Amino acid sequence: MSENDPVQRIYLSPPELSGNELEMLAAVLDGGWIAPVGPDLDAFEAELAMVSGRQYAVAVSSGTAALHLLLHALGVTAGDEVLVPSLTFIATANAVRYCGARPVFVDSEDSTWCVDPDLLLGELERRSRAGRLPAAVITVDLYGQVARAEQLVNRCRELGVPLIEDAAEAIGADRLGRAAGSFGDAGAFSFNGNKLITTSGGGAVVTDDELLAMRVRHLATQAREPVLHYEHNEVGFNYRLSNLLAAVGRAQLSTLADRIERRRSNNRWYRSLFASTPGVSVMPDHPEGNPINWLTCIQVDDAVAGFSAGDVIGVLAADDIEARPVWKPMHLQPVFAGSELVAVSRDAVVSERLFARGVCLPSGRLGVDGRDRIERALRPLIGQVSASR
Repeated sequence: MSENDPVQRIYLSPPELSGNELEMLAAVLDGGWIAPVGPDLDAFEAELAMVSGRQYAVAVSSGTAALHLLLHALGVTAGDEVLVPSLTFIATANAVRYCGARPVFVDSEDSTWCVDPDLLLGELERRSRAGRLPAAVITVDLYGQVARAEQLVNRCRELGVPLIEDAAEAIGADRLGRAAGSFGDAGAFSFNGNKLITTSGGGAVVTDDELLAMRVRHLATQAREPVLHYEHNEVGFNYRLSNLLAAVGRAQLSTLADRIERRRSNNRWYRSLFASTPGVSVMPDHPEGNPINWLTCIQVDDAVAGFSAGDVIGVLAADDIEARPVWKPMHLQPVFAGSELVAVSRDAVVSERLFARGVCLPSGRLGVDGRDRIERALRPLIGQVSASR
């Protein structure tokens, strides 16, 4: 790049090509499989089932669609309540609303930033005693880290409450030797453009329940009955992923291990960069899991660091480097005003603190040049230039 070339923006998590998307797409075009179904869709689903440690996968149009289909297929309906982590992307809660149900939000824990399993278990027990169990429970694998859901799996099964794992941000991660997407009745993935694996838009349901997979696939294809004419006994959805986009997904999935290693390498670099900066901590990697570090996030205690999360975002933005706050908790969103929040203390809500102090940092293919730019931009705040590249 010459001195006259424009400086390219560093994005938070841009889509990354594997190198063989064009080849895979050309094969689809040559074979004429432009229809919504085809061999690449079947193969992509088989590969997703393998990656998630599940028996079945249904590829759909988005991660949001995957969640909506699962809730609908599991019988969540108007007037029901669903326990949902507050610290998540809004799609998790929106899918509950699509069914006419009400999300009840549960706070996070510091050790993973994911939903606090003790809080969730306690809420389940309280509701069990009161005779008003939720229609479902959703956990979220936040920023590539699998939530501590193993105890929830057992208790939800005993109580007959469906458990859905929102693994939209965590494909390829694992916990206690179990893959992201393998906890509970079913999991949901997202293949949005900012995810580790992308099909431009897209998502998937993964499960070991054959009947549930069949039900999801049926609902995703307008609930059309298997007869020659178009017969519909219920309202369905146009949520299936196309064969063409599935080919892109297969190309992306073939390089999953390399993609994960690049994200983990970025995470290690950031940890080194901030190691000597008081008041700044990187989102913990829980020792019982293997996060993929989809996004590396930090927490800035301005009283100790002498600068704020907003200052970090600002100095990066000045050099055209994208950084964002962590997810704004759902119980603080205007659209969910007045919603119930389950927390240890209303005066010390973990998700609120993480939102106030948290920053998501660029986590894609940075390279040496990208890391140098980020480090130079942060230098006025962290006062060091010694991070290993």
